[in-house]
Amino acid sequence: MQTIMKKSIVVLIFLSLLLSGCIYMDVQRPLGTEFNKTELGTKTGQASCYSVLWLFAWGDGGTKAAAENGGIKIIRHADTKVYSILFGLYSKVTTVAYGD
Repeated sequence: MQTIMKKSIVVLIFLSLLLSGCIYMDVQRPLGTEFNKTELGTKTGQASCYSVLWLFAWGDGGTKAAAENGGIKIIRHADTKVYSILFGLYSKVTTVAYGD
């Protein structure tokens, strides 16, 4: 009986690691990797693209669109935000540009 319980716990841990973020995910990460002298600037702009039912996608989530939306002429740093529900049934990817 203890062996079955131990195997069940191992399977649950494995599934939780494998499926983490599949039901709901809302994360933000940098697009760049050079952080020694990162300056964000005084302006922020965002641009998003969307997807529904894995069939329909629309929007311009590029860095250029984010900079234009924020009135940024010089991009100093950029992040990306990912919001997803139910294995990507609905998802939104946003680029955040920082600069002057």
